[in-house]
Amino acid sequence: MEPGRLLRHLVLPDWWVRRVFSRQVLRRLEEAIAASEAAHSGELRLVVEGNLPLAALWRGQSPRLRALELFSQLGVWDTEHNSGVLIYLQLIDRRVEIVADRGIDGRVGRPFWDAVCRRMESAFSTGDFEEGTLAALNTITEALREHFPAPAGNPDELPNAPLLL
Repeated sequence: MEPGRLLRHLVLPDWWVRRVFSRQVLRRLEEAIAASEAAHSGELRLVVEGNLPLAALWRGQSPRLRALELFSQLGVWDTEHNSGVLIYLQLIDRRVEIVADRGIDGRVGRPFWDAVCRRMESAFSTGDFEEGTLAALNTITEALREHFPAPAGNPDELPNAPLLL
């Protein structure tokens, strides 16, 4: 376990995430997710986490493994068309991970998701959290719209509100 990583997670208070993602920002992101999901049959779930749980830190859990864990816990894998996408923001490590269900992942592939993650991280490095997230949502929306057009009576299977942990 990297000592600097452990220290960052233990020292930074969890409330600082709410400074970056205020209620107003969260509301705009929720609206963007709802609008996105109206355009396709995919499901988006945005999770923002500041401090990792101590047990995860002790195990040296990577942001990728944490994203996979949340993908399962939140049921993002359990959508009708296997088109769920989890966008995980680990703010202290300044990492973004995207986990996509097999339906959409099989169509766009890992390089697509990695490119979206790196663009978000680049925006975050300049403090542009809201715009970086909105730009990623737009990119993902276009991919989902292409591969999973919205059917009549498009159900909303997952919550649209970003989850702050």
